[in-house]
Amino acid sequence: MFLSSGPRRILTIKIGRMAAAATPTAGVARARTCISSPHKMLMSRAAILSTASKDASMTKFSSSSCISLSHSFLQKPNSVILKSKRVVTTKAVSSANETSPLPGLPIDLRGKRAFIAGIADDNGYGWAIAKSLAAAGAEILVGTWVPALNIFESSLRRGKFDESRVLPDGSLMEITKVYPMDAIFDGPEDVPEDIKTNKRYAGSSNWTVKELVESVKQDFGSIDILVHSLANGPEVAKPLLETSRFGYLAAISASSYSFISLLQNFVPIMNPGGATISLTYIAAERTIPGYGGGMSSAKAALESDTRVLAFEAGRKHNIRVNTISAGPLRSRAAKAIGFIDMMIEYSETNAPLLKELSAEEVGNAAAFLASPLASAITGTVLYVDNGLNAMAVSTDSPILEELHVPKEK
Repeated sequence: MFLSSGPRRILTIKIGRMAAAATPTAGVARARTCISSPHKMLMSRAAILSTASKDASMTKFSSSSCISLSHSFLQKPNSVILKSKRVVTTKAVSSANETSPLPGLPIDLRGKRAFIAGIADDNGYGWAIAKSLAAAGAEILVGTWVPALNIFESSLRRGKFDESRVLPDGSLMEITKVYPMDAIFDGPEDVPEDIKTNKRYAGSSNWTVKELVESVKQDFGSIDILVHSLANGPEVAKPLLETSRFGYLAAISASSYSFISLLQNFVPIMNPGGATISLTYIAAERTIPGYGGGMSSAKAALESDTRVLAFEAGRKHNIRVNTISAGPLRSRAAKAIGFIDMMIEYSETNAPLLKELSAEEVGNAAAFLASPLASAITGTVLYVDNGLNAMAVSTDSPILEELHVPKEK
């Protein structure tokens, strides 16, 4: 704003105003409009600025407009010419920007350390999760069931898993350390004598949950991500009505309480803002004939525990707790059920997405849940099953033949 002497006073105000004009080809159009009104002697500056502020919130289109108001008044030799200029600019979207690549939204886990409990080979969800976390930059530690440890480490050393270790950038996933583990025992005092003397456990030490966590603490100090990929039921082939107390409690111990035990012991060395992920199955909510031995009960307990632990670990330690309900996968552990191929075929036929679920898709979902992108997500069951959980009936039923349900893409 400036003042100068003269025979007349003129008020000129310029503001940037938006013009909602665009074409599909040009992307953004620019328009210039100038409106003059000699009939208004003075216009409230507050009103002008209010209009300018409102227009400035529209950022998709930009044009330049001016409003000039002038009128002769105070016709005295010493009248003052008053000019007030206010320019409000907005950032326009140009057609050039439309052709340039969008900024990325990466899953960045560099500087994070993950412990994945329950990897014994390269064809399960645990392995896929480890790969996705590694691809995002996380350091990988693995806990392997003691009886499977020697075979797993030997296969790793001999390069048997090299093809499966390839990451999207062409490098190989590195596993910093493999720990012996049996998560059904909290401490050495819980291990029965027949396990202590079992030859499959010979040569391994510090494999109970408390000893395992203490070893990780001594080696690395802390972790940021805990993945629970454990499930076992010695009587899984039996209907629940025929399951013994031992078989039922064994399924609960190995498949759900093991997560509580791991989190309970790991949480003191987990960095604030960390995340935990477990794996569940739709049998926790729906009846899956053949998924017996208390395994459905164990998965239901795991999902319930996820919600409770999300509250407790969140309030006390700022740790997020989520679980992934994954669709059927032809893994070594799943083959023990005896009908995994039928479950995969059923899913491919009846899920909204007519395709086979890949382990990588579950791994990528886990990487998202472990990342800062999911910083407000906790206590949830995330379904990664091609949408099968949404279905209430099987589309391949003869009863539905007249509905002409789409069978292919």
